[in-house]
Amino acid sequence: MTAKPLNQKAWLLVLPVILCVAFSAILPLMTVVNYSVQDIISPERRVFVGTEWFASVMRDEELHAALWRQLGFSFAVLAIEIPLGIALALSMPAQGWRASLVLVIVALSLLIPWNVVGTIWQIYGRADIGLLGAALQALGVDYNYTGNATDAWLTVLVMDVWHWTPLVALLAYAGLRAIPDAYYQAARIDGASKFAVFRYIQLPKMRGVLMIAVLLRFMDSFMIYTEPFVLTGGGPGNATTFLSQYLTQKAVGQFDLGPAAAFSLIYFLIILLLCFILYNWMQALGQSEKEASHG
Repeated sequence: MTAKPLNQKAWLLVLPVILCVAFSAILPLMTVVNYSVQDIISPERRVFVGTEWFASVMRDEELHAALWRQLGFSFAVLAIEIPLGIALALSMPAQGWRASLVLVIVALSLLIPWNVVGTIWQIYGRADIGLLGAALQALGVDYNYTGNATDAWLTVLVMDVWHWTPLVALLAYAGLRAIPDAYYQAARIDGASKFAVFRYIQLPKMRGVLMIAVLLRFMDSFMIYTEPFVLTGGGPGNATTFLSQYLTQKAVGQFDLGPAAAFSLIYFLIILLLCFILYNWMQALGQSEKEASHG
């Protein structure tokens, strides 16, 4: 009996996706790689410089400062948004019309474009017409996000928390709704407390969606550009100049295409490396807790 030949025609359905990815990601990446090893003197004249731009970028003290500023911001975002999103998901109704209403209300901020978010908080923080600025001034707090570096950094952080915590909450809510009711029935029979239910049932069962939330929020926060650019323009000074805006200044403001291309590749590798570390750390943490529970 001869084996039936394997039909490979299904791969044709994937071909449009491959072409779109090649056009939107692979070809621009190859162009950036090409620029990163050349000194572009004019559109017609280019000189091969090898790794000179990479070495120059790695010695840039402004880049080092922007990197530490970016790392601090991204980890602050994770430290606030992940617990806050979990708490919000736990407090949301599980079913009925109230659940649908709360889901819509929670998701509203996610529908606002990034540049509009920056504009909203730019007005909101002003002492003359903004609710936040006027309220803080009335309380005697000297708040000025355009002139004080700490106020500007905290305003960008709070703005990001307001904008993106609902994403974490929705992911955590989906994870909670996927837990079978049998686990809760067993917990009630055993007389488990609410904290015990959260610690041993809800949190382990949400680990998959929380891993997605951590990776998504880390990548998004590490590439933040539009909101702080609209709100503060990167200032005062360089207080809110994160890596993406520093890269834009290099490429567009100074038109240093070679160094900007080298920096964008380094930027890309930093994101990949940190996401790889976060993913493996969360996997190892989950594995160790699973072994401890079985032991």
